[in-house]
Amino acid sequence: MTSATTGPSRRERLRAATVAEILTTAHRLLVTDGPTAVTLRAISREMGMTAPALYRYYPSLEDLMEHLRAQLSDECTAYIAAEMDKAGPVDSPGRLYQGARAFRTWSKAHPIEFAEIFAAHEHGAGDGHPEDGPSHEAGMRFAAVFLNEFIALWQRQRFPIAEHVSEELRVQLQPFLDQFGVPLPVGALQVFLSAWIRLYGAVALEIFGHLHFGIADVTPVFEAELADVAARLGVEYQAP
Repeated sequence: MTSATTGPSRRERLRAATVAEILTTAHRLLVTDGPTAVTLRAISREMGMTAPALYRYYPSLEDLMEHLRAQLSDECTAYIAAEMDKAGPVDSPGRLYQGARAFRTWSKAHPIEFAEIFAAHEHGAGDGHPEDGPSHEAGMRFAAVFLNEFIALWQRQRFPIAEHVSEELRVQLQPFLDQFGVPLPVGALQVFLSAWIRLYGAVALEIFGHLHFGIADVTPVFEAELADVAARLGVEYQAP
């Protein structure tokens, strides 16, 4: 039991330390030997404990990987947020550029982690992360970093949006706006979604090697996408 005055108990500190070691070990196996190498048996062997003992911390390998994906996502988010802050607290366009480039930089430096967070992988079902799981919650924190800047830009300078959004798209976007109290019209959220698809698409194609057929240096391609997004937002493109 903990309190504001006593802090975590010895048992809680030991459990937290063990959880951190489990995730660190799983991360190391993932990066060193690939997703299929991350098993409860391999983790327990690396840590000098039995596989059944791991069930006291995670009920399954998928649950463990859910927490690892959340941790990796939060690391990516923290890096992007720190890079955004270098552009200052007010200049929203500059922060968006800084954030987009930081996302690409982190992804290039951590391609295996990128695949585990954002792409289909060996662990878990193929229909995405559970909407009540830790990786989903981490994904929402990741999205908020960009969405908050996007909202600030909208409030500072209204950019052009479509007068009419198809009903098929509206019924999917409006619940998101309502659930999270996002102060944007549906048309602006559509622009945000379109910008994310373009920037994420460029990064994913680069990370997974799908541009090697004719592009040796992807930077001009990424910057061209970023410039097009800037034009749609009605702001001046800022070269790196």
